[in-house]
Amino acid sequence: MTGGPDPLGGGPNHRRRPWIVLALLILLFLAGAAIVRAETKATPRVVLHRTIPALLHLPGKPFHPAWPREGQAAVGIEGLASFGTHGQQVPVPIASVAKVMTAYLTLRKHPLVPGREGFRIRISQADVDDLHERIARDESVAEVRAGESLSEREALEELLLPSANNVAALLAVRDAGSIGSFVAQMNSAAAKLGMRHTQYTDPSGFKASTVSTASDQMKLAREAMSDPTFARIVAMRSAELPVAGRVVNSNELVGHHGYLGIKTGSDEAAGGCLLFARRIQAGSRTLMVLGAVFGQHHGELLEGALASANRLASSLAAEFRVRTAIPAGAKVLVARSPDLHTVDGITAAPVRQLGWSGMPVRVRLRMAAPGSSVADRQRLATLTAHGTSVTRVPVIAGEALPAPSVEWRLMHLP
Repeated sequence: MTGGPDPLGGGPNHRRRPWIVLALLILLFLAGAAIVRAETKATPRVVLHRTIPALLHLPGKPFHPAWPREGQAAVGIEGLASFGTHGQQVPVPIASVAKVMTAYLTLRKHPLVPGREGFRIRISQADVDDLHERIARDESVAEVRAGESLSEREALEELLLPSANNVAALLAVRDAGSIGSFVAQMNSAAAKLGMRHTQYTDPSGFKASTVSTASDQMKLAREAMSDPTFARIVAMRSAELPVAGRVVNSNELVGHHGYLGIKTGSDEAAGGCLLFARRIQAGSRTLMVLGAVFGQHHGELLEGALASANRLASSLAAEFRVRTAIPAGAKVLVARSPDLHTVDGITAAPVRQLGWSGMPVRVRLRMAAPGSSVADRQRLATLTAHGTSVTRVPVIAGEALPAPSVEWRLMHLP
């Protein structure tokens, strides 16, 4: 006889039911715990990856200055950029460009301030005789008269404007006691300025043995133009002197297109030479071009040097302006979330530099430390561009980058 159902519910199915319920409760507990753990566990941060190169060049065909067709030259923008040299930088005669060192030494030892005339030189009959001998040799001179008292300022104007060789000698003897001693000082000063390829043998440059290079004379020009008296005199088109009368600057560029000097030189050995300074306007900035052109033998010597220098300086004046190195909205980095979604980091403003086409610009990125998400237009980095100036712009997110979902975090629990 078979038995009926157990009145106490003790059958096999009844006995399994509590275990199933318990297992479900445990699973629910574990799932809830995993969700809580996923939600409370620190989510990995967004990672930033740079995409812009460390070195850029301003747009356009690389710029090359309008170098002269012969001789040697050097040019640069004072305080901003050097465009190097052209031609073999070997010592060559520089003619009256040598007088820049004579004036530089004089003013360094006997500074002049506005309204002062400086020391005085009493002109002797021997000085007048020397003048006539130089005229016979076809040297450039300034008229002097026995008994005349020539001030330091007047002597410098005669030295630098009409390029008077006799006055160079007067200044040398007045300062050092003899031409030989003064020449020794010229060479000592050149050595201190790093003019390694320069040798002075006279204070006027009349001797072909007085030699230098364009790059060396650029070093001297920079120092000389820092003296206000020197800079004022070489920028004069003419001057009125008691005995010599009206003397005219041999640099015919002065007073035109921003030219400020500095010194001409010309003879058969040296050819046409010019050490020059020119003011140019670039955006809102006023800059100075310094340059040297030596060894211009084609055609009229001095006119050739003036023309070559003008072409060289004008090429810089036309090229040097504010340019956009990196436009606004340019992609410079990528922000990547842990779930591999990405957004671009873009420049919030254009990066502009004062310069020339092809100019190198170094780019640095200082990254921020974003969390697990990125908001739209959130700042991600600071971009710094180093060219002729330092420019900084923010780098922002092009759109939002949300944090990874709970489902993704559940799947990536350790």
